[in-house]
Amino acid sequence: MKNLALLSVTVLAATSGLMFQTMQAASALNWNWNYSGTGITASGTFTTNDTANDLGFYQITGITGTRNGETITGLQPTGTSIPGNEPFIVDNLISLNTQQLTGDGFGYSTEQGNYSSPFFASFLPTPGYLEVFSAQPFVPGERKFGTGR
Repeated sequence: MKNLALLSVTVLAATSGLMFQTMQAASALNWNWNYSGTGITASGTFTTNDTANDLGFYQITGITGTRNGETITGLQPTGTSIPGNEPFIVDNLISLNTQQLTGDGFGYSTEQGNYSSPFFASFLPTPGYLEVFSAQPFVPGERKFGTGR
């Protein structure tokens, strides 16, 4: 069993004060995860490959769970952006190391058509985790989203 402890996270967009909690992996391929903060709670299971890359990161290949009571419906494809966060792509990597996410992070969709992308923000004066959350309405491929056009 593998233990993951992610650090404090500030959320971009609709939430703030996000924190990753201790995560435990049931095996090399199935990882239980969760994070919470002011106004947000997310948890579920990752499926990863069983071999870490040279930097100690495992490729996330599947995700299940909920975010604020919404069912997570899918993993954002590696190398693409969640709608509303173009041109920033996700790499869907997770690690047991101190820095558990990369700067590209992972992304997922929810049943109401929203998207989330937690990542490690090394550019901050005190590096930490952030989450980009995008909610409808938005037009995929556009850099602006929401009603304020």
